[in-house]
Amino acid sequence: MSEQTNTRSGTAVERSEQTAGGAARRRVVVAGAGMAGVQTAVALREQGWEGTITLLGAEPHPPYDRPPLSKAVLLGKADGSAFEVDFASLDIELRLGLEVTGLRPADHEVDTPGGPVPYDVLVVATGAEPVRLPGAEDLPGVHLLRTLDDAERLRPLLERKGDVVAVGAGWIGAEFATAAREAGCRVTVVEAADRPLAGALPAEVAAHMADWYGQSGARLLTGARVAALEPGAVLLADGTRLTADAVVVGIGARPATGWLAGSGVELAADRSVVTDDRLRTSVPDVYAVGDCASFPSARYGERLLVHHWDNALQGPKTVAANIVHGPAEGPVYDPVPYFWSEQFGRFVQYAGHHAAADELVWRGDPGGAAWTVCWLRGGVLVALLAVGRPRDLAQGRKLIEKGAAVDRGRVADPAVPLKSAVG
Repeated sequence: MSEQTNTRSGTAVERSEQTAGGAARRRVVVAGAGMAGVQTAVALREQGWEGTITLLGAEPHPPYDRPPLSKAVLLGKADGSAFEVDFASLDIELRLGLEVTGLRPADHEVDTPGGPVPYDVLVVATGAEPVRLPGAEDLPGVHLLRTLDDAERLRPLLERKGDVVAVGAGWIGAEFATAAREAGCRVTVVEAADRPLAGALPAEVAAHMADWYGQSGARLLTGARVAALEPGAVLLADGTRLTADAVVVGIGARPATGWLAGSGVELAADRSVVTDDRLRTSVPDVYAVGDCASFPSARYGERLLVHHWDNALQGPKTVAANIVHGPAEGPVYDPVPYFWSEQFGRFVQYAGHHAAADELVWRGDPGGAAWTVCWLRGGVLVALLAVGRPRDLAQGRKLIEKGAAVDRGRVADPAVPLKSAVG
């Protein structure tokens, strides 16, 4: 971003300082009431914001956490996953069932079906939306798993213990298949690539995770493209017809940023909002955070788009600090990405970013119950994936944060604590 753009992005804070002696309270509007939006609103209060805060949520439900949807909520072990936040005591105005439909920076307003909402500072936190399978729109028996309503629609179907087909063997597909098998369903997972998690992990790593499906009693079909969907069946390109009481499509997600068209907010090719290292957008007084925003990482030397819970938890602290204190004093955002997944009886954790690594090192037998794979770049640990080895993750994450060089031989020995592998 240009120096001029960055200067303009701080104007709301400057005006706030000028009017602190008795003018109207400054207004922050947060568009999106998921994890990133809620945490932004909370962080603003924690960091001393005294102006008004309005949180706009598209869904009618009180704001809730998403990870339990594919686990406890889906299996009927919990009725919901609402955040334990007392919005009233924090003086946060919560407006639900109000989807943002447009942004007019010249007027400092966002458009909604209920009319325009004015802001002095806007935080875009509209998250991501699932990629839909062409021809599946409004087809009976075809589901997504992104919202609380999605989980509640699927729950009674799992209780019937019928035939379920999941399209996509990514993280959400694996977690859904895990829950469906636990519920007693017959599960088939269809993946167009030659392995699960093809877009997330290298072939030599993901290949070891393919066996987990069969071990759980699920069937995994790779290299299988969906030709058509019809009520009660999935038709594959090779002519195979899979009967299904329910079909769940989990083929990825993309930033929910269509409402920003024509606003002047710069979007990347992947539709993410382009931010600087303080999560400011190209438009003054507008920030973006969470699944909808990409940011430049000095640590990894590239722009990152992170669709995971921890990013939506950590980014808001940076946004709030820059709004409250001003960009001249606010922190930069350059985290070590982190996420976890529970699938087929295994706890999988990942930290870092392995795309630029030049070496892969195994810790333990990837055919066993617990193992770790580490990625190095120039001898420095940049990422790791830990399966059933949470201590490796905790210690490795700290080494990544420090940019620590490690000894390859000690990294490869699972009996040596990672913290002792520093070169």
